[in-house]
Amino acid sequence: MKEKTNPDKATKQPDDPSTVALSARREDDDHEAVTRPLQFSLIARLFSYTRPYARKRNWLFLTVILRSIQLPLLVWMVSAIIRGPIAEGDATATAWGVAGFAVFATFTEFCFHFRTRFAHELGEAVVHDLRNAIFGHLQRMPMSFYNRTKLGRIISRITSDVEILRQGVQNVLFVSLVQLGQMLMAGALMLYYDWVLFLVLLGLAPILWSINRYFRKRLSDATRAVQASFSRVTSNLAESVNGIRVTQGFAREDTNYHFFRNLVQNHSHHNLALARTSAVFIPLLELNSQFFIAILLIFGGYRVLEPGLDMQVGDLITFFFLATLFFAPIRIIGNQFNNALLAMAGAERVFRLLDTKPEWTDAPDARDLDRIEGRVTFRDIGFAYDEGRPVLNAINFTVEPGQSVALVGHTGSGKSSIVNLLAKFYLPTEGEIWIDDREIRTIRSESLHRRMGLVQQNNFLFSGTVLDNIRFAKPEAERDEVMEALHQLDCADLIEKLPYGLDTEVGEKGASVSLGQRQLICFARAFLANPAILVLDEATSSIDALTEDRLQQALVKLLQGRTSFLIAHRLSTIRQADQVLVMRAGRIVERGTHDELVALDGYYAELHREFNEAHTA
Repeated sequence: MKEKTNPDKATKQPDDPSTVALSARREDDDHEAVTRPLQFSLIARLFSYTRPYARKRNWLFLTVILRSIQLPLLVWMVSAIIRGPIAEGDATATAWGVAGFAVFATFTEFCFHFRTRFAHELGEAVVHDLRNAIFGHLQRMPMSFYNRTKLGRIISRITSDVEILRQGVQNVLFVSLVQLGQMLMAGALMLYYDWVLFLVLLGLAPILWSINRYFRKRLSDATRAVQASFSRVTSNLAESVNGIRVTQGFAREDTNYHFFRNLVQNHSHHNLALARTSAVFIPLLELNSQFFIAILLIFGGYRVLEPGLDMQVGDLITFFFLATLFFAPIRIIGNQFNNALLAMAGAERVFRLLDTKPEWTDAPDARDLDRIEGRVTFRDIGFAYDEGRPVLNAINFTVEPGQSVALVGHTGSGKSSIVNLLAKFYLPTEGEIWIDDREIRTIRSESLHRRMGLVQQNNFLFSGTVLDNIRFAKPEAERDEVMEALHQLDCADLIEKLPYGLDTEVGEKGASVSLGQRQLICFARAFLANPAILVLDEATSSIDALTEDRLQQALVKLLQGRTSFLIAHRLSTIRQADQVLVMRAGRIVERGTHDELVALDGYYAELHREFNEAHTA
């Protein structure tokens, strides 16, 4: 019977939430450009991933400490041998000194080997765990997250950003610690030889500090711009590759090429700006180091030549060896500072993703379903993808176990939104959904999904063989069980005609098989899963009439004994439904069987006439 509703009061929205999330995407783009420079909280969180490898990390810190003091000690030993045995002409003492130097140098290289090895192993371990953490987090995110987040951004987080963090873990900290330790050790030895001359050197330190402070902000800004522009490049690349059929179909190759070229040019511009800033900063640090040494020559020469200051030429030579070793790390630390900014940008992006909370999760008291009889009830359901823009209003219906329901209506009427709620991809804004005697919020999502089957209009096939894709929902299924499912669906011969039968590679997204074959594989996948509730979202729209005729008997078997929801435009699918729900602007405006609704001569009858005219024209 026809329901008295006013569909004009409802806001018409598209079924696909991705088309109503543009504002959210723009906000995401704006937020993407905001990164942070050196920040202790990010550094601490990043290194918290080294806790499972604490033993290796602690050994690494030990080798870092040893390495930082060894190089100044090697310089000191060379100086001591020159000032002592060599200056005195003592060949025996010189030989012993050289032997001791050789032993210590060998030990130094031994420490260097393990410092490098442990650092790379620790970096790989952290990257391994971070990628697993990101992927696991992505698997738990609801559909709304993917509707507002670009694919390129997600790929960038788990690839380039994590690679940047690898450098931050295995190089930036430990190389910087070695260089800082080297400076401290060299400074301590210089203080021992001549504290006055060392104070002169320290008096020049504010100049270095001022240079660092000035360039730090410029490098931070340039690094943020590089990261943001690179994210735009990868995002556009992923989108362009995924949409290549549409691009070529509308002859948009040149337009897309120019747009991508502009993005690459913009990224190149920011990279060059960063490189130019670094090219000024690093040589300036090195020039200042040479300038400081010139000043030390003046003061040191004066202290050697001036009687009564008690500074020997040998001590001055040692001091200059150590001063060179003291200033050398400045350039390296400057380079590591650039890498640190990149790592901080990557860490901010990665942890922002990991900190993104799902809009909803299963309730703490949600439990598994032992079994499903198949009764489905929608009670006063209202739903909106975006707040204030409802796509469903006051939806009420009940489906008994084993019944089939056809959802009919123009695009944007709310059909797909109903099945999205039924599959618990989203939670209703208002009302309740009951499956048997359980409200859907009290059911664990994974448990529900294991008892549901979904065949969509544009089904996704994973890279691999036909066999792999059919038993996707039941990996333990044997080959014979898969073939039996195909025989029951009366489509085994169509699969056997493929070059290698079940072992045929389907290609990325099923590109190596036809649309009809792709749908057959998805039918078999759903049948093998043996779901209690089945959703067919225009599942035969991509299949030719001949193939559809062969599938009609298979569909009867597939639907037998199962509660099923059919979103379809073809009368062959609608006629077999136990009830038809007619959707318009987010409301159910008519319900009944196909014959009842045609006899009613209402909205459904109008749709029916449009369908007949379209197929007889």
